[in-house]
Amino acid sequence: MGGPGDPPEGTPEGAPGGGEDEYRSVVFDESFVRAARLQEFSAQERMADHAPAVRRRPPLRRGLSRQALVLVLLIAIAFGTAIYMGVRHPYQTPTASEPVEPLRMTVIPLAPEGRVPGTADPAYLYEHSPAAQFKTGAEGVPLPASRRTAHFSDSQVVSALTTAKDYIVRSALDPEVLTGGEVRAVRVLLDPDQLDQFDQSFSRPTADGRHAPTGWLVRFDPARAELADRRVRVQGTLQAAEADSSTLEVTADHTFVYALRPAGAGDEAEVSLFTVRRELHFRFDRDDLRLHQAQLVVSYVQAGPLSCAEDSTNHLRPLLAGQTAKEGGPAGTDPYATGSATALCGSLATSAQPKV
Repeated sequence: MGGPGDPPEGTPEGAPGGGEDEYRSVVFDESFVRAARLQEFSAQERMADHAPAVRRRPPLRRGLSRQALVLVLLIAIAFGTAIYMGVRHPYQTPTASEPVEPLRMTVIPLAPEGRVPGTADPAYLYEHSPAAQFKTGAEGVPLPASRRTAHFSDSQVVSALTTAKDYIVRSALDPEVLTGGEVRAVRVLLDPDQLDQFDQSFSRPTADGRHAPTGWLVRFDPARAELADRRVRVQGTLQAAEADSSTLEVTADHTFVYALRPAGAGDEAEVSLFTVRRELHFRFDRDDLRLHQAQLVVSYVQAGPLSCAEDSTNHLRPLLAGQTAKEGGPAGTDPYATGSATALCGSLATSAQPKV
């Protein structure tokens, strides 16, 4: 006897067993029905005269939503802007750096025209010399107002000026450097391509315009003189300019005045003033700016009172209070003046000495 849902005669022969519907494989799910382009009208709708049995459904909207389209458009605009700025940005990094030039240096001794004036009081000497209004130490090396250039930003120009100032302070104001000992504090500020020249200048100093320690820094012969006052007087200027699209240049022009006395003579010994005029030309590529390093390409130094007969390549050997030079030189040269001397040895102008 068949079940309640079976036909009276039972399941037809050959029909699938288990009561499975033989049309189950062609039954469509709801999503398929919704996607159909034709839709049958309802019975009530078909009661109207001449109403067709089916109607055409509007096609489903496919593709990206409006929000997605806006997002894609914004991404495309941002990407295009980034490409444009990468091509047109004035501060892009160059593909290759220019080779680093070796330092060219000139050290000109200035011989006094008479006896070197001196007194036991350094302050008195400063007050009665052209350095009376000079600043003390690093205060005499102020940074100028800086502006961006065509290819370098404000911060890059400031970085170049700051590095140049640091080099000047360490190489001409640090007591450890001045007394002929420390050189590493200066060395670490140089571009790596100049380190071999720097090291050779101190290991094998030569008066060849390339390898004189006194071209890199100021240092006195410790066997001859010592500082009587660590507050060195300084005055000068710093100027930055763009050399080309990949190079900044800084020009430094400073006069330093040191109070010296004979080495080991004690505080009661007479003190004299020693003047150094330095014109330094620095060069910076973008790696130098990033690493706080400099290329020192020109060093022009006038220093005195010195004797032209003595070698000033390795150390400066000052003439101290009461001493005179054995040999003079060409016409008097004033290191406080803005003009540059051209002689290999000059005469220290009387106006450059303190009036004692």
